[in-house]
Amino acid sequence: MAKQEDKFKKVLSHAKEYGFVFQSSEIYDGLSAVYDYAQNGAALKNNIRTYWWQAMVQLNDNIVGIDSAIFMHPTTWKASGHIDAFNDPLIDNKDSKKRYRADVLIEDYCAKIEGKIEKEVKKAAKRFGDAFNKDEFLSTNNRVLGYQEKIDTILSRMGKYLENEDLVAVKALIEELEIACPVSGSRNWTDVKQFNLMFGTKLGADASSAMDLYLRPETAQGIFVNFANVQKTGRMKIPFGIAQTGKAFRNEIVARQFIFRMREFEQMEMQFFVRPNTQSEWYEKWKENRLKWHLSLGLGEENYRFHDHDKLAHYADAAADIEFKFPFGFKELEGIHSRTDFDLKAHEKHSGKKLQYFDHEINVSYVPYVVETSVGLDRMFLAVFSTALQDETLADGSVRTVMKLPSVLAPYKAAILPLVKKDGLPEIAKTIINDLKFDFQMTYDEKDAVGRRYRRQDAIGTPFCITVDHQTKEDNTVTIRHRDTMQQERVAISTLKNMIADEVSMSTWLKKLD
Repeated sequence: MAKQEDKFKKVLSHAKEYGFVFQSSEIYDGLSAVYDYAQNGAALKNNIRTYWWQAMVQLNDNIVGIDSAIFMHPTTWKASGHIDAFNDPLIDNKDSKKRYRADVLIEDYCAKIEGKIEKEVKKAAKRFGDAFNKDEFLSTNNRVLGYQEKIDTILSRMGKYLENEDLVAVKALIEELEIACPVSGSRNWTDVKQFNLMFGTKLGADASSAMDLYLRPETAQGIFVNFANVQKTGRMKIPFGIAQTGKAFRNEIVARQFIFRMREFEQMEMQFFVRPNTQSEWYEKWKENRLKWHLSLGLGEENYRFHDHDKLAHYADAAADIEFKFPFGFKELEGIHSRTDFDLKAHEKHSGKKLQYFDHEINVSYVPYVVETSVGLDRMFLAVFSTALQDETLADGSVRTVMKLPSVLAPYKAAILPLVKKDGLPEIAKTIINDLKFDFQMTYDEKDAVGRRYRRQDAIGTPFCITVDHQTKEDNTVTIRHRDTMQQERVAISTLKNMIADEVSMSTWLKKLD
């Protein structure tokens, strides 16, 4: 646990020190759970968004993208169920005066049991060496099976209580497990209460006649209310999808863990419309498809797992999370949900407009079913950032901090470094930048010794450093250094474009998915 905390602290400090993430309004002491993406962070975030968009929209001829408004008619949220049911179960500790999400307290308790399982695995791996079979150990070791049964029982009970809105039972479970406040260590809890997460605002110049609105808590409803418009104007045939990325807002009372849980965040969602009774097949296909997308980034297969929901949302007949191993443990990264026909039928009812599809292949008109994929862009950023950030001990005993970002996502694809600030070397370096900047995001650095400049670029994840020296003037060659291996080679300036593209271009990476 201490090692995880140290890793997380390293992530926080590195994100600020190297221009990735700043506290919002920091000069005024900041705003809780609200963050700004700095110059390198904005570039990394934009590259993640683009990689998702191109994989989702560009590679699928039956998926189109939209950009719906943040403000929506208030009846939208009545139809969707958010006004009546978009709540978190909260509990206060009477001694520390701290407020927590009751379900998160229970999930964190289970995470500690998972930590015990990991310790058992590590001990067994050390004992058996190369002969160790992890899957067999997890499925046969009595102690591990006991831990896992305890986790499954607790989560199943919690899911059932929340589904039945039995908040008294939720509190009783917290007391039964003897869960203490992380701050005070006290078990002196209040009752569990539901809290609606939507931000309210108003539309209109006059307060007395202004319309009550909400900042959207999700982007999905913007897709549903545009279903008929997109289907008709795009002449879309079932099955087809509508994708979008955009900001959403939730009044998280217990916001924590840096950018993992924020009040203003960004989603990347796709709603896939299918024939009724085919949703189970498409649900499984999209689970497979989305995991393949994540694995294409090379963050480590062992860092992902599926978690089936114990408590289903009111609109779903199946739901699973792709969980990622963040520095603070496995947590939800992306959700795949079979939403049935709930959303379109609800909007039909509240709007009085038909939201049906006439299927010419079977000559039947119906309200389509929906399979949703929804990934948090900020959480994706944190997953990439925290995994890429590494401290390496080198052969000479020194330690370098390096961001081993997937090269397609790196803020800068190459840094141009003149060996000295004279003898015409900066001019040659800037000529190279001017040639490559139309294809790649480039950066230029001429301050300090070249070794220090290498370290700076390592720390922000730049895949290539290209050094211009006096030999460049003689034969038009440069030294190119590879971030991950630190190997250097002499290449002709004319080959740089193809060499960089082979490693960092979006098309190279997308072909892994096609």
